[in-house]
Amino acid sequence: MASAKTGGLLSLLLILPLITLTTATTGIRLGIIRKPSLDVAIFREAPAFRNGDACQPAEKIHIAMTLDSNYLRGTMAAVLSILQHSTCPEFVEFHFLWARFEPEVLSNIKSTFPYLKFNVYRFDSNRVRGKISKSIRQALDQPLNYARIYLADIIPADVKRVLYLDSDLVVVDDVAKLWKVDLQGKVLAAPEYCHANFSKYFTESFWSDQMFSKTFEGRKPCYFNTGVMVVDVEKWRQGEYTKQMEEWMVVQKQKRIYHLGSLPPFLLVLAGDIRAVDHNWNQHGLGGDNLEGKCRSLHPGPISLLHWSGKGKPWLRLDSRKPCTVDHLWAPYDLYRSSAHYLEE
Repeated sequence: MASAKTGGLLSLLLILPLITLTTATTGIRLGIIRKPSLDVAIFREAPAFRNGDACQPAEKIHIAMTLDSNYLRGTMAAVLSILQHSTCPEFVEFHFLWARFEPEVLSNIKSTFPYLKFNVYRFDSNRVRGKISKSIRQALDQPLNYARIYLADIIPADVKRVLYLDSDLVVVDDVAKLWKVDLQGKVLAAPEYCHANFSKYFTESFWSDQMFSKTFEGRKPCYFNTGVMVVDVEKWRQGEYTKQMEEWMVVQKQKRIYHLGSLPPFLLVLAGDIRAVDHNWNQHGLGGDNLEGKCRSLHPGPISLLHWSGKGKPWLRLDSRKPCTVDHLWAPYDLYRSSAHYLEE
């Protein structure tokens, strides 16, 4: 594990493409998750994590995440957890996607992680506004939730592989282990859950349609969570996977074939044709279901990544003084200034 040192400044390059304020559009609606005031730095500065002695010159680990003020507290915790458990944290580079320019968000990232290597890119919400259908939870309908479909169009061409991560998770293992997974010629790697009832992710009208029901012929489709994915960006571009998913989004607007936001297009195009990785890399569902967000227990077995997918978010439940047991596993990574008492309890 990397050692943390507070002394010795190391100048790292921050590349921030020009963002035009007049073209920025609102991503996630306010009020879905309580938005903190960002007028001042509201997060504690994280330690500077350095490479361990065993680190040799190696390729960068490219991690992509969406970025907006509503989930910023989760993003900060996720970034801290990744750096803290990385053997070679100085090789990690972040690619943040946001729907609009939020200077307070940017300033908080810089002040919290002065040494962080990161780039910020604008995701044009207009690319999906006419393609989004109402889902079972409002947060799933936000344009930024669909940005993962457009990763290959947004990040630089010289990035060949990217690890996409949601903002409501923490990594408790060396992320390089997941980054180095052998894709075996597949475009995407993620944990698969073949015990899940796959049919429930699509409507009766989908399964009863003679043409749609043949979508998975020749495949053994299994559910996978799109909050943790290793993506071969070159292969994605060559296979025009963004276009394939957009075509299904158009069908959804006409026929109503699913209910769950950006997940079903991934399943329709890739389920049964991905590189499956160990389940310890996505202990998901800790936020409960999409309607009530009730507490859930950990699944048995080793854990490398904890994921609060679902309605309940750990920072909100902790603030309400009604946390679930698993939320206390997230609390040590919370850099929010008013959260110090959680670390002291």
